[in-house]
Formats: sequence, C-alpha cells, structure tokens
Amino acid sequence: EAEKLYLTVKEPDLAINMYKKLRQYDNMIRLVSVYHSDLLNDTHLHLGKELEGEGQFKAAEKNYIEGRDWKSCVNMYRVADMWDDAFRVAKQHGGANAAKQVAYVWSKTLGGDSAIRLLLKLGLLEQCIDYAAESGAFAYAFELAKHQSMTDKLPDLNLKQAMHLEDEGKFGEAEASFIKANRPKEAVLMYVHCQDWDSAQRIAEAHDPASVPDVLVGQARVAFESKEFGKAETFLLRAERPELAVKFYKDSAHWEDALRLTQEYLPHKLQQIQDEYESYLASTSGRGGDDMLTPAKTWEANGDYSRAIDAYLKMTVMQTTDYALLEEVWYKALELALKFVPVKASNVGTTVAERLAEISRFESAGEAYLSIERYKESIDMFVAGDKWDRARAVAREHAPQFEQRVEEEYVDSLKKRGKAEELASVDVIAGLDLLASRGQWAKCLQTAENEGREVLNKYVALHAAQLLQDGQPIQALGVFTQYGTSDNPANFNLYRRMCNDLFLTESFSSLTAYKTWSALRDVLAALVEKLPQNKEFSSLLQCAHLLSVRTSSAGHKQLFEIGVKAAVSLLRYTNYLVPDKAFFEAGIACRAIGWNNMAFVFLNRFLDICDAIEDGSTDMLDHSDFSDTDIPYDIVLPEDYSITEEDREEAKEWVLAVSMDQRVQQVLNTDERGCYEGSLLNVHNNVTSPQCILTGYPVLRGEVVFKNTSSVANKDDWNVYVMARKVSHSVECQDVLTYLQQSTGAPANPSYSFN
Repeated sequence: EAEKLYLTVKEPDLAINMYKKLRQYDNMIRLVSVYHSDLLNDTHLHLGKELEGEGQFKAAEKNYIEGRDWKSCVNMYRVADMWDDAFRVAKQHGGANAAKQVAYVWSKTLGGDSAIRLLLKLGLLEQCIDYAAESGAFAYAFELAKHQSMTDKLPDLNLKQAMHLEDEGKFGEAEASFIKANRPKEAVLMYVHCQDWDSAQRIAEAHDPASVPDVLVGQARVAFESKEFGKAETFLLRAERPELAVKFYKDSAHWEDALRLTQEYLPHKLQQIQDEYESYLASTSGRGGDDMLTPAKTWEANGDYSRAIDAYLKMTVMQTTDYALLEEVWYKALELALKFVPVKASNVGTTVAERLAEISRFESAGEAYLSIERYKESIDMFVAGDKWDRARAVAREHAPQFEQRVEEEYVDSLKKRGKAEELASVDVIAGLDLLASRGQWAKCLQTAENEGREVLNKYVALHAAQLLQDGQPIQALGVFTQYGTSDNPANFNLYRRMCNDLFLTESFSSLTAYKTWSALRDVLAALVEKLPQNKEFSSLLQCAHLLSVRTSSAGHKQLFEIGVKAAVSLLRYTNYLVPDKAFFEAGIACRAIGWNNMAFVFLNRFLDICDAIEDGSTDMLDHSDFSDTDIPYDIVLPEDYSITEEDREEAKEWVLAVSMDQRVQQVLNTDERGCYEGSLLNVHNNVTSPQCILTGYPVLRGEVVFKNTSSVANKDDWNVYVMARKVSHSVECQDVLTYLQQSTGAPANPSYSFN
C-alpha cells in the first residue's frame, strides 16, 4: 500500500528507499529497473558489497553477477577462502582463461603436492605451468613440473627461463639454464652476440664442438672490421675457413695477402684470384700510361698499324687522368686509321670523338667527326664547345640544312648563359625574356618601352605578377603607376589580385596610407577610362577613392565625420573588399564619433564574419540587420583573419559591454527617407539617390552639382572639406580635389558653395 501511495505522488525514490530499509531487495531492484534503469547495475553492485560485508555471499554473488561484475564476485570468494565458489564463478562467467588464473592463484595458496593434486583434479596442471612461466614465476613453474606427468616440460621451462634471464642481462644464470635445456648452441650465440668470446669458446668446446668454428668466424669478422687482419686470419685458419679469409682480404683490397693465402691453402683457385686481381688493377689504373703505350709505339714502328690503333685505344680514363695525353694518343689512333687502315677509319673516328666528348674536349671531337664526314655530329660538338663560328662554317660548307638550327641553338645558348644584350641584338623578345628571368626588370622595361605599347604591357604585367607572387603589392602598384595599365582581359586577374592584397595589408584609416590609395585610385581610373562598362573595376575604383578620402581626412578634426562616412560607404563594396576588415574599420570609426548604434551593428557583424572565417562557411551568417540596405549579402571569406587577435578581443569586449546598455540599440541610423542613412537605394520606393563624390553617402538635398558630369556632392560636406584644405594646406586633400576636378569637372581650387 505504501508503494502505491509513493508512486501515486510520483516519489518512486522514497519507495525504493523504504524497501532498502526493510531489506526487501527484490522489490527494491524491481522499482530501480523501472524508474532508474540506468542505475540498475550500480544498484546491484552496491547491494553486492553490502551483502558481502554482512557475510551473505550467495546473495552478494547474485547481485554481482546481475550487476555484470563477476570479477568482484570472484575476489569476494577468494578473500573468504571459498576457492571452489571462486573457481566456479570464474569458469562460468569469465571463461577458461579466467578459470585458469583463479586455479593458479588457488594452487599457490596450497603449495607443494596439494597444489599439484588440485590442478590435476581441475585438469589445469600443464596450463598453470605455462602461465607461471609466462608470468616469470619460474620457481613455482618448476615446483609444479616435478610431477611425473610433467617432467617432459622441464627442458622447455629451462629454455624459457634462459631466454628470460638473457633479456635481463643475467648471462651466467642464462647459460646454466641453456645447458639444462640441452641448448648449448643458444648459449654460444648469446655470448657471440655480446662479444664475450672466451665464454662462447668455453661453452662451444665443452658442450657443442660444432659451434667452435662459428665462434672463431665471429671473432674474425670483428677483427677485420677493426683492421686487425693478422688476428682475423688466425681465427679463420683455426676455423678451417681459409676461403673466407681470402674473401675478407679481397674486400679490403689486400690482394697480396689474398694471393698468399690462396697459394698456400687454396692452390686450385689461384688462377681465378689472379684474374680477379688483374681486373682490379685495370679498373683502378693499376697499369701506368707509359706501360700501355710501349707496345702501341712498337707496333706502329713495325708497321702493324691495326694492332697499334687497338693498343692506342686501350688507353682510357681508367689508366690516367691526363686528358691532354689521352687526346694526343686517341688522335694518333685516328691519324693511323685515316692514313693506313681506312677500313677502320669510321669506327675509330666515332670512338675517338665519343671519348673526347666524354672528357669535354668538344672542339677536338668536332674535328674528329668532321674527318669521317659525320657533319651533324661535328656541328653538335662545336655547338657543345661554344665554337659557333666553326659550327656555322661546317653547316654552310657541308650541311646547309642545319644552318637555321645552329642559329636557334645560338639563341638558346645566349639565354642559358645570360648574355641578354647579345641576345637582344639577335632576338628582342628572347632578350627581354632573359632579362625578366634574371630579375633585371629596370633594364627589361627600359628596353621594352622602345618596342611599342603591346610589348611593354606584356613585361609590365610579368613584373607586377612576380612582385605580387613575392608579396609586394605596393611595388606592383608602383610598376602600374609608372608604366600604365592594359585593357587586355588576361591582366584582369592581376589587377584583382593587386587590389585584394592591398585591401588586406594596407591601413584603411592612417594618413600614411594615403599615398597607396591615391596611387591605386589613379591606376584604376586610367583602367576604367579604357573599360567604362566594366562594373567590377568601376567598383574597385570607388573603393580606392573612398579610401583616399578616408585617409586624407585623418589628422584633421573638422574632417572626422567625412572620414567616418567614407568608411561606412565602403561597406557597399564588401563583395570586393576584405569583409571583416571593412566592418571592423567602419565600426571603430562610428564608435569614435559616438554613433554607437551603428558601431554596435557593424562590430557585431565583424565578429560574426570572424566566426564564419573560423568555420570556413558563410552559411550561419545572419543578414537581417542589413535587409533594407544596399550592403551586399554575398561576401568572399578570406583564408585567415585580417584583424589582429588583440583588436578582435577588444571589439568583442566592447560589443558585450554595450549590449547591456539600454541606450544602445542594434539598429542602423536612418535619414529623412526612413532608410539606412548610408544606403543609396530607397527600399520603400526603389529610387536610387546619387552618391556624394566625397563621402559616398546619398545626396538627398543641398547638393553641389558639377557641370561636366552628373556627379554631385553634399553641400555641407563639400564646404567642410574645401575649408579644411584651405586652412590646413593639406597636400592629400588638395590631391583629392585635383582628382575630382579631373574626373568630374570640379574646380581644382574650389570655394564655398552657397547654391
């Protein structure tokens, strides 16, 4: 009844606790299995421990088993000295291996004959002997193995013990066990391995005479490696292995000793060793040049020119490194063949030419080929020897079909040797390519200017590409500033890469960066003039212009708001800019001027983009804050953050702080249209307002119109900027106005506008 009441009020734990106090464990387990099935095993184990403590072993066993912890059950019976039950549980629930381990521990508690009788009864005597050996308990293993049925395991036990002792470095004890195991050779090898030659010799002589030669050979190898040749020879002769001593002497280039031993102990192999010795001498300049020339000169003097030729040709780089002598001797063979044995002239000429080429005597090789009328090969040798006049002469006189090839190879040679000026006199483009490949860009571009705009554009692009590859976008910009741009579509990726690298590396707000952004503006303006319909480069130009305005305003208090507006307007181009940097700069600028609502929105967006960079995906970006703006949704994430970790953390802390400020709202500033103030598009009527040529903000009223174009400026911002330039005499501000005069018709020295 109590259980029903507890369950009715949804307090099963109280019912479980009630049954526990009443020791009605079955009911307790029943409720646990229903209401706390995840704790069922733990409950069984807890009850098992309690019942074990109370001496109720069978009840405890039941709970241990149901709790899937048969090992605790076995341990309980072991502690209680109830080995039959421990063995039963281990065998029933742990398998044969567990039963063997329990039987082993049980037998150790008995010891002596009682242990043996127990293990015989259980049929585990042999397994427990093996287990003891595997566990390193060799004393107990031997105690169990004394039973008459196990005596045949003694050699195996001794061998295992010997290997165990060897691993532990107890070589003396290991030796005794190897002997007991009737494995003396293993003991010998053990001592050979650790180079204990006396012990190895002692064991071999006493227990395994057949191993004595192995010990001696092992000592001999070590002696040879130590260059103790006499000692090594003695060991091998004692081992009756003279052929091995001969081999060692040959391998060590001690041929005299090899021949001596062969003659004394292996006379039937003497001729073979002598032949090997002669081959060795021939391969290592064993005979001097004079020795080889003597028979050649004798045969020549006797008129046996064919044999003289063969003898002269036997002289090779294997006999001497005197290349001048070799050239003289080989040419002598060719002269004899041409004069006295013409039938051999072609083969001899080819052999001589090939050998001369191998020792880099290319001119002589060319003359040798020419003497046997092999004109192509002759030209190849003169080319290889840089003898261009000789190559041209042979081609002109004997093989005119190769004249063009000679000139082509001459150009290639000039390229390889870096003779740019000589090359330019033959092939201008090849010369320019060589200058470019050597990094001599000033000379390259200076020369290219004389070859027309198309050629110049090619090398300007190559130079800029190399600079960008080397991580020098400012220098690449300098090249385009100096030499101009091309409207060749092949260069478009180059311009994109340069802009992206500059957006990534250069400051958006520092006055010192003005020079970079104004230069990029001017370069892009020239490009857009050639490509007026290209929206991408027009947008990049607008980015560069706004960055010029932004950085020109730095350091001028009266221009602070204009600079902030330019930073905000740049967000319209985040599909071209580095997005995290653009939002960071806009947010920091808004915060500095006190536009905290917009600062909060922009910096929050910046942090979201940082998270997206870390995830490698824009899928989780929330665009709701910018749904009614012309700030693009689609952005390209950079591979890594463009803002330092310190600045990221500072922005994160500020966003978290102001999120608690009731005065700051996550909304963008709006204007009289009821739209985001920086948006050109009025989302309510789809009307696009003109943008201010200074700030990029929409011009709604109070505009300054420039006569030559449709460009306009916000009158208030224009007047502030013009006055700041006059008061500060800022070179940067004047440059911005000069650019606007050139691009829109604004006066170069403007004054206030009152209209």
